[in-house]
Amino acid sequence: MTSVHTSAQEQAARAVARPEWAWAPGGVPEPPEQPIAWSMLSRALSVPLILGLVCFLPAVIAAQPGSEVRDTAYWLQLVLTCYAGARLATMILSTRRRLLQGVFWMFVYIAMGVAPFAQVVIGQTPTPMVGPRQDLVTAIAMVLVGCAAYDLGALLASRRPLRRRTVSVRSWGPALAHPVRLRLLVLVAFAASAFYMLKLGGPAVFFSSRQEINETVAATGVAAEGSNVGSAFLKGFGQVPALLALLLYTRRLATSYRARRTPSTVLVWVALGALNLVVNNPISNARYWFLTVLMAFVFTALPSSAAVYRTVLATGVVGALVVFPYADKFRYDDEAQRSAQSASVFEPLVTKDYDQMVMFANTISWVDTREHTYGRQLAGSALFFVPRAVWSGKPEDTGVRVGQWMGLRMTNLSAPLWTEFWVDFGATGMIGGLALIGYAAARTDRRYALAVTRAGPGPGSVLAIAAPLIAGYTFILLRGPLLQAAGKLAIAALCLLLITTFRERRAARRR
Repeated sequence: MTSVHTSAQEQAARAVARPEWAWAPGGVPEPPEQPIAWSMLSRALSVPLILGLVCFLPAVIAAQPGSEVRDTAYWLQLVLTCYAGARLATMILSTRRRLLQGVFWMFVYIAMGVAPFAQVVIGQTPTPMVGPRQDLVTAIAMVLVGCAAYDLGALLASRRPLRRRTVSVRSWGPALAHPVRLRLLVLVAFAASAFYMLKLGGPAVFFSSRQEINETVAATGVAAEGSNVGSAFLKGFGQVPALLALLLYTRRLATSYRARRTPSTVLVWVALGALNLVVNNPISNARYWFLTVLMAFVFTALPSSAAVYRTVLATGVVGALVVFPYADKFRYDDEAQRSAQSASVFEPLVTKDYDQMVMFANTISWVDTREHTYGRQLAGSALFFVPRAVWSGKPEDTGVRVGQWMGLRMTNLSAPLWTEFWVDFGATGMIGGLALIGYAAARTDRRYALAVTRAGPGPGSVLAIAAPLIAGYTFILLRGPLLQAAGKLAIAALCLLLITTFRERRAARRR
C-alpha cells in the first residue's frame, strides 16, 4: 500500500515538474502559450488593431473620390477586405505563432483585399480588364470562397492531434542537418555563387540595377531562345545555397552557446553573410525575393520571439502600402527609372504592382474562350526544369499566356494561386487546392512552433529553417506565376534533402 502511494506521489511530482507544453493529444507536446502579461496586453491592443484593419482602413479607402460605383463587385470586395483584416488581426493576436498562416492572411489582406478595393473605389486598375464586369464579380467571389476553404483546411488540421513517432531500437528522430553535409553545402554555396558572379562579370554588377543583371544574364547565353531554364538554374544555384547555408549557421549561433564560442563557426557565418550581401542584396534582386531573404533571416535569428512575429505582421501592412510600391528604385537604370511621385497614398495601389484581382478576372475571361487544362499548367510548373527543346508543348507562364491573349506587349503579369487552380480545374479544384494548402500550413505551423522551443530538436533542426523560408517565399507563390516560382523552391528543397538526416544524434542536440 505504501509503495502505491509513493508511486502516485512520484507521478504527481513529475506532472508538476513537467512543462505545460508536454500535455497534448496524441502524446506530442504542444508549444507553450504566451504568458498572462501578453494576454492582458493583447486584449488591450485587440480593439484598436481590429478596428484599424477591419473598419478604419476600408472606410478611408471608401471615402476616396472615384467612380462612385456601388455594385456587387464593390460590396463583395469590401466583405473580402474586412474578412481578411479580421483573420490577420486574429493571427497577430494569437497566443501562438502561426507563421505560414499569418503571412498568407497578410498577403490576402493587402494584395486581394485593400489594393483591389482601392481599385474598385477609384475606378482604375494596374492592368486593363478585358472581360465583362461580371468576371470581376466572379473573381472576387471565388477569392472569398477560396479563403473560406483555406480556413476550413486549417481548422481540420487544428482538430487533428500531432502523432508521436514510434520508438524503436534504431530510433529515428526529427529532421536534422547532418554536420558533414552542412559543411559540404557551405562549399557548394561558395562555389556556385562564385561561378554566378564570374559568369556575370564580377561582384560590381550586383550593385547596379536589376535590369542590368537581367541583360547580363541574357548576354551570357545560358538561356536558349524561348526557354529560361538555363538562367533559372544559374540564378537559383547562385543564390539559394548561399541563403540556406547562412540560415543554418544563423540557427546554430542563435540557439547554441557552444557554437557562439567556436571561432570557426562565427567566421563561416560572417563569410556567408558577406556572400549574401552580394548575390541576395535588394538592389539587383526582385523585391519579393529580397522579402523572402529578409523574413527568413529574421525568423531564423529570432525563432522564439513572439514580439518579432507580431511586429512583422503588423508593420507588413504599412510597408506594403507605403514602402513596397517604391522599393523598385533599383529595378531600372537611371535613364529608365520610373517616377516615384504620387498625389495620394492609395495611388500606387491602383497604378503599379497589385494586379492580382484584375488578372484573376482576366483569367476567367480567358478560360471562358477555351476550356480548362486539367492539370497541364501545374504539370508545366512541376516540370519546370525540362527545356522547351525537349518538351515542345511545354506550357508557358499562366500570366504570360493571359497577357498574350489580351494583346499586351508587357506580359510579366501576376497569376495568383487562385488562378492556377482555376485554369486547370475550375471552382472545384480551386476550393480543394486552397483547403489542402490551409491544412498543410496549419500542420507546418504547429510543427514549427515545437521546433523552436527549448525542448525542440536543437540547433540542427531543418524545420526551423524550412518554415521561415517557406513563409517568406509564400509571397512569391501566392503572387505567381508558379512556373517562375518553382525553380528556386525546388533548388531549396533539393539542398535541404541532401543535408537532412533523421537519425537521432546526441552531438547535434548540444547547446
